[in-house]
Amino acid sequence: MAVDVILGLQWGDEGKGKIVDYLANNYDLVARFQGGPNAGHTLKFDGNKYVLHTVPSGIFREGLLNLIGNGVVIDPITLEKEINLLRASNVSFEDRLLVARKAHLILPTHRYLDAASEAAKGKAKIGSTLKGIGPTYMDKTGRNGLRVGDCMRPDFMERYNTLKTKHLGLLKQYPAVDFDLESEEKKWFASLELLRSLQHVDGEYFVNQMINEGKKVLAEGAQGSMLDIDFGTYPFVTSSNTVTAGVCNGLGIAPSKIGEVIGITKAYCTRVGAGPFPTELDDEVGEFIRQEGGEFGATTGRPRRCGWIDIPQLQYTIMLNGVTQLVITKIDILNKFEEIQACTAYQYEGQETNVLPYDIDAVEITPVYQSYKGWMRDLEDSTQFENLPQTAQDYVHTLEKLLETPITMVSTGPERRKLIVREAEVLS
Repeated sequence: MAVDVILGLQWGDEGKGKIVDYLANNYDLVARFQGGPNAGHTLKFDGNKYVLHTVPSGIFREGLLNLIGNGVVIDPITLEKEINLLRASNVSFEDRLLVARKAHLILPTHRYLDAASEAAKGKAKIGSTLKGIGPTYMDKTGRNGLRVGDCMRPDFMERYNTLKTKHLGLLKQYPAVDFDLESEEKKWFASLELLRSLQHVDGEYFVNQMINEGKKVLAEGAQGSMLDIDFGTYPFVTSSNTVTAGVCNGLGIAPSKIGEVIGITKAYCTRVGAGPFPTELDDEVGEFIRQEGGEFGATTGRPRRCGWIDIPQLQYTIMLNGVTQLVITKIDILNKFEEIQACTAYQYEGQETNVLPYDIDAVEITPVYQSYKGWMRDLEDSTQFENLPQTAQDYVHTLEKLLETPITMVSTGPERRKLIVREAEVLS
């Protein structure tokens, strides 16, 4: 049995949580493979809204196992808040939430370093969420990090203090920032007790055992492919591999075990924080999309930058990820447009191309747009693809042709029920 993958194809916030929640009943295990509390997956059902940052989005499906994989970095404080949310919602998780022993821990001093480093950059800030993600991954690759399994060791405090001392030394090179370390440590150690009480597993053995037993596994990505540390808009990226290749490292499975790759894109495009964004609309149209789509960060609350859909960018991430099927979300946000634009090529350095330049952060790009007729109609009653206005169907068919990948789901709203499945047999 193969591992299916679901991930974002843009700069994050594509609506992965809802799609994972919908698909989860087809699987035995949902596993997060990278990222940390800088990601926010939003789910809406039964009149309630839930935002998850560390716990996989399959946790709301009864009887389904959920694994926080070794590629994830965990802040015990954030995790405790999510656990409290589950308890308040009467979600039984104790026998269904597993944590990989090799997942790394975010310390209070990691967040301290993140804040100091970002403040010192001034106008050169990269838009960090200040959750300590970057410094934690730096310690991981620098072979200094603390892992979940370490918190059960008798010498844990010695290891903690060694790493803390290193961080305090590094902080001396930055200007002072407001950070109450003593208070944050107190909360962190209290939350660590909850983490210790959860089920710890050797994630790589656990996932491969599930595969060998014929169980179905869904790997859930965080953030978006354009934030990948290697292939994103560097240096305005995250610190992990957000593409399909990250599943192998983040869960401990072989490339041959990857099955379906379900890529998610909005019907338009958004980005949070600094960095290149070729189709950004810094005008009333962009503001209209922001307000209609509620485009404010689930993790930070920051307003998202908005723009038209970018076909060359999507062709790039579809290639990188080996996407086998597409999901289009938030098509309803375009309901009030008489005309919809799609960037189908780039103009830069006197040439027209669909290739993303290596130095995309440094060159001036002019998007080449094609116009498509809007539908000017609410999609509330559209429960099947054939019920969509013909112009909305035409828009989806156009995207499918341009991206050369089947679009199997179209989301018409944030709720569970507002999802049109075109080829259910592909997903069964």
